[in-house]
Amino acid sequence: MLAYANPQRFMELSHRVLPWLCGATAVLFAVGLYLSVTVPPDYQQGETVRIMFVHVPAAWVAMMAYGFMALASLIGLVNRHPLADVAAKEAAPLGALFTAMALITGSLWGRPMWGTYWVWDGRLTSFLLLFFLYLGYIALWNAIENEVRAARAAAVLALIGAVNLPIIEFSVQWWTTLHQGESIFRSGGPLISAVFLWPLFIMAVAYTLLFFTLLIVRIRTEILERRTRSAALGSSS
Repeated sequence: MLAYANPQRFMELSHRVLPWLCGATAVLFAVGLYLSVTVPPDYQQGETVRIMFVHVPAAWVAMMAYGFMALASLIGLVNRHPLADVAAKEAAPLGALFTAMALITGSLWGRPMWGTYWVWDGRLTSFLLLFFLYLGYIALWNAIENEVRAARAAAVLALIGAVNLPIIEFSVQWWTTLHQGESIFRSGGPLISAVFLWPLFIMAVAYTLLFFTLLIVRIRTEILERRTRSAALGSSS
């Protein structure tokens, strides 16, 4: 896969893959949203259970996006691949968007379930920190004019911030929290009924494909903008 760190190869491959990604994303969202709306109310949560189909996939993609950003940053630092830093940079705003979505929908879900929009428990606090890490990464990129120096500094921040991912994951085990423990990927099998599990799984895949679709579009745009700037500098000199 590192062979496609070449911008020209990436542009050629992404041009072929992008229409299929868009189509698959649209189909999965249509199916997932239909199932999310038509599932019966939960016996405890009632109609508010439908927030789960928006909140949980958003939280999953928020963490996955940061993991992707950290991995791309590591590749950029170690191997100096030309697209690694670009991929990390373009993933950050998307990750921040999904993190904000997870925080907002989680608060809306928490109000009827917990009686409050927010509590300073381990899961919520560490997830809020994830949002600030995204914002800090974006701000650092914008604060340094030299792209090489900006990429190096932002990569270091991304790698340090990756320590927060296992904290988010295991916070429900390490500290007292209102959040429930692992209910899907557990040794005894999922605690969620299949009628809710299937729409949740489809929405999670749809969110994941949406992230990578938007990421590819953003990377392609950044490559074209850099080519335009290079051409403009070449013509002016």
